[in-house]
Amino acid sequence: MFVKKGDKVKVISGKDKGQEGIVLQAFPKKDRVIVEGVNMVKKHQKPSATAPQGGIIDMEASIHVSNVMLIDPNSGEPTRVGYKEVDGKKVRVSKKTGEVLDK
Repeated sequence: MFVKKGDKVKVISGKDKGQEGIVLQAFPKKDRVIVEGVNMVKKHQKPSATAPQGGIIDMEASIHVSNVMLIDPNSGEPTRVGYKEVDGKKVRVSKKTGEVLDK
């Protein structure tokens, strides 16, 4: 998967098109990610020990990884991701600038 937890991404399709956020969780087996502040849904929470009040809470739902594009930290623009081997390690590389994304 080309995105990791903590990456800044831009949504390129769907109802939240154009929004930006940070990846909170990545699910590589399902090809889905949860992006902060994107694809908000209402969940009916039953009262429990951690949330004694219960009620309706807003939370992020996952979106398919093909609907997001990684934002290049240097230029601030969305970019595709390539891979290159540097010092025996496979690293992510920005297709737009050619810069290494993994530090």
